[in-house]
Amino acid sequence: MSMIERLQHQLESARGFTTRILGDFQKPEDWVAQVCNQSNHALWFIGHMATTDNFFISLLAPEKAETKENYQEMFGLGSTPSPKLEDYPPIEEVRGYMDERRQVLLKILGSLSDDDLATKTPDGTPDFLADYGQVFETAIWHEGLHSGQLTMVRRSLGHQPAMTPPPSTPGV
Repeated sequence: MSMIERLQHQLESARGFTTRILGDFQKPEDWVAQVCNQSNHALWFIGHMATTDNFFISLLAPEKAETKENYQEMFGLGSTPSPKLEDYPPIEEVRGYMDERRQVLLKILGSLSDDDLATKTPDGTPDFLADYGQVFETAIWHEGLHSGQLTMVRRSLGHQPAMTPPPSTPGV
């Protein structure tokens, strides 16, 4: 398996897990439920994933970046989630942007070779995103970090764990 295929698999797996978790957020108020004051909620999560993927896209293929008005302030690094649903665009709009940005990121990845992953990112990019490979690795890690937070909100709404251990094997 090539490195491109590995990264693609991990990006798709992370988003698949996210999608499964998001399926349990049914009522509008579920989307802004917080475990504690100012903690991240599901609506902030989907907006944050979208704006972060868009940032990654801007590093890899700037002409494909599509910034939404006020999204950086609502969902970007350093933003504080509001518990008020009315402070945000419609859930469907934010979710659509998240899904579309990930598809663009995956298309960019699919257009690269393993050698392209060593391409340096533009000047001014944070040090932890020194090359294209690190951009995709960070996208995977970043989604895992925030989906873990999302699972806590999901559990606080009364849902069973999203991951259950396999049945034990007798004699092991």
